[in-house]
Amino acid sequence: MAYPVYTLLFMVFTFAVPTISISGNDLNSNKLSIRTTIKHIDAGKNLTRSELIKRAVERGKHRLETLKSRLTAGTSPSAGALVQPGNGEYLMNLGIGTPPTYFSAIMDTGSDLIWTQCAPCLLCFSQPTPIFNPAKSSSYSKLSCYSKFCEALPLYSCDKKNTCSYLYQYADYSYTEGSLASETFTLGTSKKGTSKVRNVAFGCGDVNQGFGEGDGAGLVGLGRGPLSLISQLDEPQFSYCLTPMLESETSSLLLGSSANSLPFGPIRTTSLVKNSLQPSFYYMSLLGIIIGKTRLNIPPKTFALNADGTGGVIVDSGTTLFYLPTSAFNLVAAELANQIKLEQVNLYNETGLTPCWKVPSKGTYSFPKFILHLNGTYIELFSENYLLEAYTGIQCLALAPSDSFSIFGNVAQQGYLVRYDLGGGKLSFVPTNCKGQ
Repeated sequence: MAYPVYTLLFMVFTFAVPTISISGNDLNSNKLSIRTTIKHIDAGKNLTRSELIKRAVERGKHRLETLKSRLTAGTSPSAGALVQPGNGEYLMNLGIGTPPTYFSAIMDTGSDLIWTQCAPCLLCFSQPTPIFNPAKSSSYSKLSCYSKFCEALPLYSCDKKNTCSYLYQYADYSYTEGSLASETFTLGTSKKGTSKVRNVAFGCGDVNQGFGEGDGAGLVGLGRGPLSLISQLDEPQFSYCLTPMLESETSSLLLGSSANSLPFGPIRTTSLVKNSLQPSFYYMSLLGIIIGKTRLNIPPKTFALNADGTGGVIVDSGTTLFYLPTSAFNLVAAELANQIKLEQVNLYNETGLTPCWKVPSKGTYSFPKFILHLNGTYIELFSENYLLEAYTGIQCLALAPSDSFSIFGNVAQQGYLVRYDLGGGKLSFVPTNCKGQ
């Protein structure tokens, strides 16, 4: 379906700005403070460790290719903007409408649009919760084509009433289309207090193709673009604390002033880097890698963000593995093989990972330190951040090669509270027991 874009010049228009009302434990606060739980997309499914890993690795490969197709558009933003990164790895619960309809959606730091399925559906996938019916909400309102949110869409069209329709496409050929509207969203957990946020722009999708029940009922974009939840809340900080993907415990997402409080421990802070050609993504500067006591001979330009928008290191909660340019990955894998004096086993077909090592059943084995030299600081990846236990006593490297840019995926971030301070342009890591946070 073709979607023409209409440009209207010299027109004065107004648009809804999100207004915040706080309820629950935050009743007396005049600042937005939200703490909610998130869970891995495969949590609770009857899958073996190797199956969980293989599924996550395959999703990560698709996401890598999606990001690649978008980023290599570089000097042609119109081409790259038509393809979005796709689904992520963590689900969050939220409510929409007045009274609220509750559902789960993918939390994604690599995209912007918030959307959910809406009734009446022309084409919708099965979801475990009721589909949102805007006719039953007193706070639902369609947005005009003159809204800044409509103009921020990569593809949109206008009907005779000048209401905005959207089409959002993903590289795996899934897509959502429908009306761009504003609604009241309920965020947070009942134990910690909930917050109602009015006039949030979102996609009310009545045609949604290529998604499955495991994907939740939509997506919540946490990227840097104007359509993301972070941008609309106008609270320029958020954080999350991810538990190990192979365990069933929930993780935490903190928005607004909740993200100001950091747990006790060493705080490692680096700069957030902007890519002017792909402004929605979060980047950091990686200067080098140290394995054990050996600093690898990797030229700094290997990780540099180039003027044409290629290269760099994306920080992404929706990708599983830590992807490095092939030349850097080969050096890392070779040095680990040199320092890890264990028998190697080939489990690539079962897990999608290589190499893997057989750990002795008796005693303990200390894997080498894995340290990242970032701009302004160093952070250590614990063994759980760069190894995954595919079977009892079998540890596999949770890194993979990329023929272009790097992605700092969610396994490497587990066990850290990761705080994004957009106002200060900082990214902080605090080692934390994320269970029960």
